[in-house]
Order: sequence, then structure tokens, then C-alpha cells
Amino acid sequence: MLRLDSLVKKYKTGDMALKSVNLEIPNGQVLALIGPSGAGKSTLIRCVNRLVEPTSGNVWLGDVELTRLGSSSLRKARRKMGMIFQEYALVERLSVMENVLSGRLGYTGFWRSFFRKFPQPDIDEAFHLLERVGLDHMANKRADELSGGQRQRVGICRALIQNPEILLIDEPTASLDPKTSRQIMRLICELCEERQLAAIINIHDVLLAQMFSKRIIGLQLGEVVYDGPPDGLTPEVLTRIYGEEDWEATVERVDEDNLDAPADILG
Repeated sequence: MLRLDSLVKKYKTGDMALKSVNLEIPNGQVLALIGPSGAGKSTLIRCVNRLVEPTSGNVWLGDVELTRLGSSSLRKARRKMGMIFQEYALVERLSVMENVLSGRLGYTGFWRSFFRKFPQPDIDEAFHLLERVGLDHMANKRADELSGGQRQRVGICRALIQNPEILLIDEPTASLDPKTSRQIMRLICELCEERQLAAIINIHDVLLAQMFSKRIIGLQLGEVVYDGPPDGLTPEVLTRIYGEEDWEATVERVDEDNLDAPADILG
């Protein structure tokens, strides 16, 4: 379980990015984080793994208080937090397999990683993950030869090979077309269910959040203004999160067939 207790982030400019955020996310839950630009969504995700240092408050992953860890202990704790980025963050000149195996760098000694000499169990797991997302036939391709959806799947594999307890996912569909966006969201949810992983997904697309997440957190100016199920996103709630707009079309019920369809992972 991930727990945030009174999490605050105040920048040197005086801007408050997060204002006493309290959240509990149990294992296996996929949580969508929505809100306007500047609401604090990316800051919240980065405060969890301390890529951004919180000003005050506490972050717990299981029984480990992440906010009290020194640099060496934090490096070890980050093994349990898989990060998936909007712009993929792949090394373009390396192969798909090498990019996936880079997720094991926190477990591999310096010289082994320097010479890319990974243990055979890591290589076997990388092949297994690539097969799971439909990219095993592309293991030796360079990352810069892949489509956006394929790159995001490589990023997912790289995060999962860490054997994490939670996935921190920052705008995974922002650079993708609508069909591929649904495929990626569906795949993430399936993998989290299979592995009983918690996940926080920072996402701008409210409809995708409604389709694929059972719990939605709405942030406005660093504060949680909504915490509930997708069908609770009424026009009034969306106005509280985003401001005045005609939200009627956004809150139409999602066709259940879209949720039950199998993941199309070949696109």
C-alpha cells in the first residue's frame, strides 16, 4: 500500500504545488489523477519517488517511510517504484531488449551493467515481458525504429522488470492516437491486475480515466477536490476540478463492451 500523509510541496517562488494531500492506495488499485495543467499532478507523482523533494509530510510504501530515507536507502527503495514516462525516456540507439534490461540496473553491479552483462534470469524475464506485450519479435530492433505505442510498451516492460510494488505513470497516452491510447491503458490495467500492482496514472483525458480506472482523484491548485468512482464525475464535480464548461458529453456512460474487449497489442 502507498500512503501519503499531509504531503506539501512549496517551491522557492512561494507557489504551493501540493497542499496537505492525504491518500491511501491499496495493492492492485489503478488510480487516475486528473486536473488542469498546474494542478500538481506530476509533482505528486515525483514526490512519491522523491524526484521532487516534498516540503513536508510523509510518504509510506508498505512499512517503509520514503521521506526519511537517505540517498543509499532511497536508491534501493526506488527499485520498488516503476516509472513510466510520457515521452518514453528510452535510449534511442539501444535495442528494445537493452532498454528493457535497463530496468534492472538498480540490481546489477557497476561492471555488469557497464558491459551489459545481465544475468540469464533477467534476460529470460525481459523476453517474457516483451512476449506479454506483443513485442518479442522486436527484441533486437533499435528503439528509434518503433512507433509511439511500441515505445510505450517497452517503457512498461522496463518498469515491470524492476519487480515494483507500485507504478507511477505520467501521461502515458499524451503522444498517442485514440486507439493506441485505449490499448495502452487497457494493457496497464491488465498487468496491474495480474501482478496486484498499485498504480497512479497522471492523465489529462477524462474519458480514458473514466473508462479504465475504478478510482479517480481530482486535483485543483494542489488540493484534492474529488476522490471517488468514475460515475461520480458529474458536471458539477468537473466544474469544481476544471472550471466552467459544458461537461454533459464528458459524463456520458462508457460502453461496457469497450472495457471488456481484449487488449489489442499488435498496433
